[in-house]
Parts: sequence; structure tokens; C-alpha cells
Amino acid sequence: MRFLTRLALAAAGLTLAAGAAAAQTTVRWLHLEQNPAQVKIWEEVARRFEAKNAGVKVEMQFLENEAYKAKLPTILQSKDRPHILYSWAGGVLKAQVEAGVLEDITNSVGAYKDNLSAGAVAAFAIDGKLYGLPYTVSQVGFMYNKDLFAKANLDGGAIKTWDDLLAAVKTLKGAGITPIAVGGQDKWPLHFYWTHLAVRLGGKPAFEAALKGQNGGFEGETFQKAGELMKQLVDLEPFQNGFLGFKNQQALGFFGDGKAAMNLAISSHSATQRALAADKKGISEDKLGWFDFPMPAGAKGRPSDTLGGVNGWIITKGAPKEAVEFVKFFISDEVQRELAKQNFIIPTFKGAEAALSAAFMQNVARNIAASQYHQNFYDQDLGPSVGRVVNDATAEIAGGSMTPKQAAKAIQDAFKQGN
Repeated sequence: MRFLTRLALAAAGLTLAAGAAAAQTTVRWLHLEQNPAQVKIWEEVARRFEAKNAGVKVEMQFLENEAYKAKLPTILQSKDRPHILYSWAGGVLKAQVEAGVLEDITNSVGAYKDNLSAGAVAAFAIDGKLYGLPYTVSQVGFMYNKDLFAKANLDGGAIKTWDDLLAAVKTLKGAGITPIAVGGQDKWPLHFYWTHLAVRLGGKPAFEAALKGQNGGFEGETFQKAGELMKQLVDLEPFQNGFLGFKNQQALGFFGDGKAAMNLAISSHSATQRALAADKKGISEDKLGWFDFPMPAGAKGRPSDTLGGVNGWIITKGAPKEAVEFVKFFISDEVQRELAKQNFIIPTFKGAEAALSAAFMQNVARNIAASQYHQNFYDQDLGPSVGRVVNDATAEIAGGSMTPKQAAKAIQDAFKQGN
């Protein structure tokens, strides 16, 4: 009898174990981060979440930036799609919402969003509904190598105007130094030049007018002038040899190896260039300078206007509730301060920016806080089809196969077709 009882209890135990295994929830999280030091923290955060949530496993998946963009439409249609995806918000997010592949997480997030920067949260809301949460904001500007600038007797802090930048390029070339590293093969690093010039020349009013089809839209004076000024720079041959064959990671590594004086970069690339440098050290904090994108003559934008990203995590349709809980945990004050302390991000959790330890990132955080117009990347903000043409057209300007006027027309034609 005792044997039968033990057998029954063992069978019950197996049933319970099977039930527990069936109840296991796996949250699939797809990211693009290439910096091993940052990924190590993310992995630790995932394990801490699992420890606090019995029966939940966070499975990290990685795709390189360009591969992710290319495969994203297919990924979103897959039955096995990840539950958490990286997002730059903007028009690409809007298209995903319209396609019905994202989860409305408004109620799941609730009042938690009030802990975060309201402007950053707004980037992940479409028609009053929330589809993701922001974890960092960024600014585009020029990183520069102080040692190479000193070698050419240049002061990065003195570059305020477009003419100042052109003069610096000439001086660096005269000193035998490659002025700027750029990842031309990826195209979007080149769109920073055209876009930022448009932001400077026309400010927020020019962009809003173009969205309404006013003043010639994206074929108007502001945007043609942006292309003309970009060509002014390109004609000086400021980039490394073969720049159209360099991916952005290669260009950042090239800069980190001290082979170019500048890189027009996303602020977080201050850490990435170190990870991608041959010695894994790159340009140290004390040798890395920053200046805001310069002002062209006749610019109507404010010097404080910023171009940059609002980056975060979106939740795919049908994801388990634990996916939202993990994102909230990942964007908690504790984790944001941990990442900010190592200067990997400009946090979105209110107050967490106090943990930033590098003067470089503290300066960027102040810039974003002072900005009254923070423009999201055009290739994201204008949606996938128009964004692709923006990147293609600006790369064509850089390569000399399209005039500024032709580029502006191509972008406007794509915008009209998509609206």
C-alpha cells in the first residue's frame, strides 16, 4: 500500500512538474546592440528579471542594424516573431501600427509612463495609444579627436558656422589628416548631413510646411539649399578613401583607431567607437571632443535645435504580458542609472541623467534638455518608403551621381506618392 501511495505521489509530482514546464513563459527580445560591455549589463538585467519572476525566461536575440531593417517586415509577419523589438519610432512605427502587428500597451503601462520624459513617451504614441516605451534619447553632432585637432592647430570648440567647418576640413587635409570618417555604404550616416542642414536652414517651420506640401514640399528652397551645402562639403573630399564602401561600424572603428579627425555621430557612438576600435580602447574620454552641427549663413533655425533619436522598445501583437513588464523593468530608474553611469545612454527615466559620469554625455543631455525642437531622423520620421529615398538620394549627392535639385525632387516625389 505504501508503495502504491508513493507511486501515486510520484505521478502527481510528475504531473505538477509537467504543468510547471508548460507554464514557463519565454519573452523573446530582439536587439541591435554591438557593444559587448553594454550587452553584458543587459544580460544581467534579464537574469535579475527572471529571478524576480518565477517561470519567466528572457531570451535575447541579436541582429546587426542594417540586417534588422531589411528583415523587419518579414520578422513582423512571422508567427515566431520576437515579443520585444527595437524601434526608432516616427513614421516607421506608424506604418507598423497601421499594419496591425503591434500591441496597444496603454493600459498595461498605465501611470508608469509618468516616470519617463513626456516628449520621449509621445514618440511611441499613435492616436493616443501607446505601442512602446523609450529607453534613450540621442543627439547627432561632431565627435572629434582632440589630438588630431591639436596637430593641425585647430580648436573644435571654435567651429560654430558652416564656413568654420569647411575651413577646418581644408586645414586638416593640409596637415595630412583625413578630416571625416563616414559609413557611406549604410547611407543613413550621410543623410545626417542633408537633414541637419535642413534643420539648421529652416528650423521646425520648414519641416512642418514640407509635411503639408507647402513651399514646394521637400523640393523647396530649404531642402535644395541643404543639398547644395552638403555638396560644398563633399567637393572638398573630406571623407576617408573608399567611404562609400564603409559600413558605419567600420567608419566608427576607423575613427576610434585615430585615422580620421571627425565623425558626424549619434551621441551614443562615443562609447561604440571604443568598442569597435582595433585596441578596444578607441579615443579616450579626455581626448574626445564634441561640437554641435554648425550654423550656415542665413539659417532660420535655432542653434539649440537638435537632430537625434528617441529609441525604445515596441511590443508585438499577441506578446505575453511579461514582455511589457520586462520593458518597464529595463527602463526602471535603477537600470537606467546603471547604464548612464557608464555613459551608454541618455536616460528617459526622470532624474536618471544625474548618473552620467562623462562630461561628453552630460553636455549632450543638457543640449537635448535645452532644445525646443528635437527632430527625429528623417529616414525614420518620414516612414520606411520615403526614408529609404532620403538615404539613397543623400548618398547619391555624396557619390556625385545626383544633383541637390534632383535629390530634393526624388524625396518630394516619394513623399507625394506615399501621402
